[in-house]
Amino acid sequence: MMALCLKQVFNKDKTFRPRKKFEPGTQRFELYKKAQASLKSGLDLKAVVQLPPGESINDWIAVHVVDFFNRINLIYGTMSEYCTERSCPIMSGGLKYEYRWQDDNKYKKPTKLSAPQYMCMLMDWIEMLINNEDIFPTRIGVPFPKQFQQVCTKILTRLFRVFVHVYIHHFDSIINMGAEAHVNTCYKHFYYFIREFSLVDHRELEPLVRMSQGWGG
Repeated sequence: MMALCLKQVFNKDKTFRPRKKFEPGTQRFELYKKAQASLKSGLDLKAVVQLPPGESINDWIAVHVVDFFNRINLIYGTMSEYCTERSCPIMSGGLKYEYRWQDDNKYKKPTKLSAPQYMCMLMDWIEMLINNEDIFPTRIGVPFPKQFQQVCTKILTRLFRVFVHVYIHHFDSIINMGAEAHVNTCYKHFYYFIREFSLVDHRELEPLVRMSQGWGG
C-alpha cells in the first residue's frame, strides 16, 4: 500500500540521489522483502517495525536505514522545488530550531547552511556511509562494526530533521500535492521504528512532539 501510493504521488525522477537497492539472494534482501510485505499488508505500523523472531538486530536496522533514506530522499526530492536558497536560507524547524552541518571533511565545526545546501550535504553523507562496506557490510559472514548502531543513530537523527523542515516549512505544498497522507504514513513508520529501538534521543524529537503525542512508543 505505502510503496504503491508513494509511486503514484511522487515523481521518481526527482529523487535527490539514486535509490540504494538490496542485492537479490542476500539475507538483507529477504529481510527487506519481509518488511515491505508487512507494510503493504496494512498491519499496524507499530507491529511492522518489531524485530522478526530469530533475525539479527543490526541487519534489521541496516535494512530500515537504507529504506528510510530512499523514502525520505524521494519525499524531499519532490519537495525540493519549494525549498530554495531564497525561501529557506537557514536549515531550520521554525524559529526555535536551527540545524547546522558538521562532518569530518569540509565542515569540521557546526556551520550554518541554507536548507537546500544542508539537504545536499546530508544525502551525500548518508549515501557515502551506506555504500561503505566497512560500515554497512553486504557480504555474508562479515560482521558489523562496533560503532554501527551509533552511526545509524546519527543518520536517523539527521533524517528526522528533514521531516521537521518539511512539516514546519513546506506543509502547504504537501497538502497541495495531495501527499499529506503518504508523508504522514512514512513519518509514522519512521517514528515507530526509532522509538522501538531507541535510536534517536527524545530531545531531538521535540519539534514534532505534538504530532506524535498519543501514538505511544
